[in-house]
Amino acid sequence: PAAAEFTVCNQTESRVGVAIGYLGDKDWTTEGWWNLKPGGCETILPGQLDGRYYYVLARDWDKGGDWGGATPMCTQTKVFTINGIKDCKERGLDTSGFYEIDTGSEDSWTVQLTDDGVQ
Repeated sequence: PAAAEFTVCNQTESRVGVAIGYLGDKDWTTEGWWNLKPGGCETILPGQLDGRYYYVLARDWDKGGDWGGATPMCTQTKVFTINGIKDCKERGLDTSGFYEIDTGSEDSWTVQLTDDGVQ
């Protein structure tokens, strides 16, 4: 049987950093950065998916630019786990736009980062 998990694959020729947002036990949580080499995949959240909506932000470390979206969440430039997505600036954090992923009722999900966007 296939493993249940949330995976991100980097289908570009650049090194990419990935952050994720998800609903935790009490509040929204953001975590980052997973570093994906060109052509590499990383399991971001192991195990069966509990929620329907997940949020992804990816940064191209080599060429610059983001795969992001319209949902603001807290981030940092270094490795982070942040509880809560409000008052980012007041807490000394950055605000970044994340891309919404609707997993429906799926147990697992794979995001493909390409030069053309997120698939």
